[in-house]
Amino acid sequence: MFQSCVIQSYVLSVSQLCCVCVSPEEERRVRANDREYNEKFQYASNCIVTSKYNIITFLPVNLFEQFQEVANTYFLFLLILQLIPQISSLSWFTTIVPLVLVLSITAVKDATDDYFRHKSDNQVNNRQSQVVIHGSLQKEKWMNVRVGDIIKLENNQFVAADLLLLSSSEPHSLCYIETAELDGETNMKVRQSLSVTAELGDPNNLASFDGEVVCEPPNNKLDRFCGLLCWRDCKYPLSNHNMLLRGCVLRNTETCYGLVIFAGPDTKLMQNSGRTKFKRTSIDRLMNTLVLWIFGFMVCMGVILAVGNAVWEREVGSLFQSYLAWDLPVDNFLFSAFLSFWSYVIILNTVVPISLYVSVEVIRLGHSYFINWDRKMFCPQCNTAAEARTTTLNEELGQVEYIFSDKTGTLTQNIMSFSKCSINGHAYGEVIDPLGAQPKRLDFSSFNPLADPDFCYYDNGLLKSVKLGDLHSHEFFRLLSLCHTVMSEEKKEGELMYKAQSPDEGALVTAARNFGFVFRSRTPGTVTVTELGRPVTYTLLAILDFNNIRKRMSVIVRNPEGRIRLYCKGADTLLFERLHPSNHHLMNITTDHLNEYAGDGLRTLALAYRDLSEEQWEEWSERHRQADRATDCREDRLADIYEHIEQDMMLLGATAIEDKLQEGVPETIAILSLANIKIWVLTGDKQETAVNIGYSCKMLTGDMTEVFIISGNTVLSVREELREWPSVGDKQQRPPPPGPPAPRPPSSTTLDSISGEFALVINGHSLAHALEADMEGEFVSTACVCRAVICCRVTPLQKALVVELIKKHKKAVTLAIGDGANDVSMIKTAHIGVGISGQEGIQAVLASDYSFSQFRFLQRLLLVHGRWSYLRMCRFLCYFFYKNFAFTMVHFWFGFFCGFSAQIALDTGYWTAINHFFVWGSVGTFFTIMLAMHSQTLFSIFPNQFHFVGSAQSTLVQPLVWLTIVLTTVICIVPVLAFRFLKLDLKPQLSDTVRYTQLVRQKTRKPAGRCMGGGRLGARGGSRRSGYAFAHQEGFGELITSGKNMRLSSLALANFASRHSSSWIDTLRKKKHSNTHPPQSASGESSPAPSYVSGSAPPLSNSSSLLGGSQDTPLEEGTHTLPIILPQVASGPPTNTPPTLAPAQVPSTDALTPTSVRSPGGDSVGGWNLSLGAVQVRYCHLL
Repeated sequence: MFQSCVIQSYVLSVSQLCCVCVSPEEERRVRANDREYNEKFQYASNCIVTSKYNIITFLPVNLFEQFQEVANTYFLFLLILQLIPQISSLSWFTTIVPLVLVLSITAVKDATDDYFRHKSDNQVNNRQSQVVIHGSLQKEKWMNVRVGDIIKLENNQFVAADLLLLSSSEPHSLCYIETAELDGETNMKVRQSLSVTAELGDPNNLASFDGEVVCEPPNNKLDRFCGLLCWRDCKYPLSNHNMLLRGCVLRNTETCYGLVIFAGPDTKLMQNSGRTKFKRTSIDRLMNTLVLWIFGFMVCMGVILAVGNAVWEREVGSLFQSYLAWDLPVDNFLFSAFLSFWSYVIILNTVVPISLYVSVEVIRLGHSYFINWDRKMFCPQCNTAAEARTTTLNEELGQVEYIFSDKTGTLTQNIMSFSKCSINGHAYGEVIDPLGAQPKRLDFSSFNPLADPDFCYYDNGLLKSVKLGDLHSHEFFRLLSLCHTVMSEEKKEGELMYKAQSPDEGALVTAARNFGFVFRSRTPGTVTVTELGRPVTYTLLAILDFNNIRKRMSVIVRNPEGRIRLYCKGADTLLFERLHPSNHHLMNITTDHLNEYAGDGLRTLALAYRDLSEEQWEEWSERHRQADRATDCREDRLADIYEHIEQDMMLLGATAIEDKLQEGVPETIAILSLANIKIWVLTGDKQETAVNIGYSCKMLTGDMTEVFIISGNTVLSVREELREWPSVGDKQQRPPPPGPPAPRPPSSTTLDSISGEFALVINGHSLAHALEADMEGEFVSTACVCRAVICCRVTPLQKALVVELIKKHKKAVTLAIGDGANDVSMIKTAHIGVGISGQEGIQAVLASDYSFSQFRFLQRLLLVHGRWSYLRMCRFLCYFFYKNFAFTMVHFWFGFFCGFSAQIALDTGYWTAINHFFVWGSVGTFFTIMLAMHSQTLFSIFPNQFHFVGSAQSTLVQPLVWLTIVLTTVICIVPVLAFRFLKLDLKPQLSDTVRYTQLVRQKTRKPAGRCMGGGRLGARGGSRRSGYAFAHQEGFGELITSGKNMRLSSLALANFASRHSSSWIDTLRKKKHSNTHPPQSASGESSPAPSYVSGSAPPLSNSSSLLGGSQDTPLEEGTHTLPIILPQVASGPPTNTPPTLAPAQVPSTDALTPTSVRSPGGDSVGGWNLSLGAVQVRYCHLL
């Protein structure tokens, strides 16, 4: 994907040279096929410039940048002083040579980097596109495309600019795009042109098209576009569903045509790319400060010596005037002292030698190679090693306090897997082998020749239930094979490819396929399924599509026998309210199963059905037709009609899909949290998915006191929720005062006094208000008290603003990690950017400072390389300044013995020669001796003394040599070891205590039997179910029933794997909790866990139609995540009995107030964080 989008790696102000508008746009007017008209507005061209220099500006601009360094300016000043013969005791050659060397090396490095930027720019700008000019298609480079041009795109091509879709080769002018470069989503999205332009599919017709578009000015909002098309005296509204944005890839569409609306730096892709900032470490800033202080110290020494010179010349030097007169410019002792001052400034300059910066860069280069050579950060599956793409930030890795992480592709693997299910009160999917052996993967090929060979499942009980003809199991999988909007393509007999709107919906259809209910094909009015080898065609009567308010979808089908049935799947919190009263007992059992699945971090879904009579269907169908034809409040009318039919349903069961994490993610997050590093997840995904992933990766735990959700849609509601948060914490400390409490901003004292562990979840709409200038302080104060923060539905620019907010208010070192183009802004803004080479291209890698393939390598990058780089650099600076101060103070002290005459005690050339002799001489001597001792030449010269070729073989057979080696080792090492062991026992440091505690806990831990499904995370505060496994926008229901997309091919979905077990960190937390707080009595004193409603995010749209509904496009619909397989370590044998949970209380669906989660037992003990809360990452040894 290198050629996909290098354009957003760097965005500099230079790119604005392409657009010379004198005033900001209020609206944009674009006329098709009229360059003269469009050029009047001086719109930006499609040329992208990310380079910093050209041939003319390189030398002055680069020198200007380099002399912004305090040290370079300092040495330039010294060079000027050395050119004055009256004050210089040293040759100017000693300063100009190293200065020119340093400037040259840096200039070559900058020129090399900019050369690659030019190369990338040329590669992108010289891509070919087909432009309609005078009725024919002509090839033009991307850089020559202008606003108002009409471009032809072909399948699998990148979109060159932000285009208005005019026509497509597909029916109804539909086209499919992949937006992974923009928002990280790998699933397809549908775009459709206006019906009035759909027939303009011929270049001749397009050449005569003269429509004018009036739209909003360039902005960074990926999910919104507002405009009008004026053509033939009519106006047609335009929305985001009519736009193809730069960075998208055309998929499954032969050809399409688009009108260029935004080009180059005005495109939404470039508007969302942050500016490249020069990143400096705290060591660099410290060195600049030290240079200033040391320069002041040197000036003080120069003043002292100059005063001494004045006194000496007046009292003693005047006696020598008869035969040792002053030089011509000097006529009195004051002027002599003045010249002496500048002479000593030159002599004492070695206190900050230029070699300091050269040495620092060499050390950083070595640390970068250590990272590149680290085999423990190499991924054999991807054949990818860690790479340090910069050499200036290594020691900053050991000072990170905040980590900002993307979710999709960073914490997860973009893979969904059908994990568990509950059918008629029976739970399936939990496989436990008492002998601890690895469960065997089921073989579906003998049972079902149409099964997906990549599907993984281990519970043979479910397969037996299907084979034995259990009616509930059959109806369960029949629902999964019918109730969806998946498209199927069968290129060969038995080779099915599914194209799903979201990966988890595809996982459910694939599960039904493997258990014998194979979805084969569909038409606008039928669905064909192979049920246990028998083809069955159902008449599709209606699709009640999903939206973010309903959180469910339904289909109404008629089977071959003529019976009509409604199948429904959706969030259990909403679907349980619509069940028949006779399902009460089954609902309680299923609720327990759902609580268990949610406790394991799985995404759950409830399934139900309802039989309809012919009269009921006819009556409802007529009402549905009337509501669908309504001109006003159509969406609300349809919602009421859907609500009417989705009542008195019969419960079938529930599904649990695993959103698979990358390997080692929970352990990495837990260890980083123990080191007091705060981790924030910034994702474009929906709230329920992000919260479930938070629990899966141990960011959110059942030990937390509260999980607060901020979901207000207005400034006042967000401010009220932020101020309500500390008041909740105060209620834990003291009873509330009488009367209604007045809203008050949270003070730092109030927030610091709150005990317990908290987490904060905020969505994108609320975050936009929280980032405003008058509220950002309250948001930062509240969020920084929390142990974990999750920001959902955020745009790429909001990610960068959150990072910038922490940098501004907390003055802490930040690290951003991501894998997609939507993370580039965040990576550029943070002090340290880390890119993961995943499935979303390499844009994040190109913009990053460090890159690797797995999130778990971040632990080693920070705790090993970051810590040691920081310690080495600090020790080097201490020694370096000590050495130079010692050398410089010799000249200062010598001034008192030479009459303050500015003479040098040691010749500079001599000192330089000594340095080179001992450095290079020692290295050369070592290798010379090593080569000589093993050379044939030495043997030929002294054959009697060397009985073998080389001395090593000769000496190592002598017992006396070994005795000498042993005695030397013992004498040199034993005293040091004894001293360290005594110091460890008598006066241990904090890191020693931590290491000893971890060793004791590891030795006392007992191994447990291996469980394929893994244990639960412990009791949770309420229900975290209903992480509805669908996309954010409306589904493909209307497209399917209208038959508009029946020609399109489908996509093969991802492979599936087994789920992971609990981590050892979680086990340690549980043991710590049980040791500190003994279990309460069985008298029921512990408080029940209130419910947690995960669906409290604000709705996006009420529409059930994709094409006629809301224009809001999600940022990350559907998560793509994957598992880790870890051994389960616990303090006791595993158990298969789930703990009893309090029944969930389901609130009203229109509630918008923040919902909280309280763990059983009140305040959290804190686990490891209580005993090790002060432990910093950079001062702890990894075990």
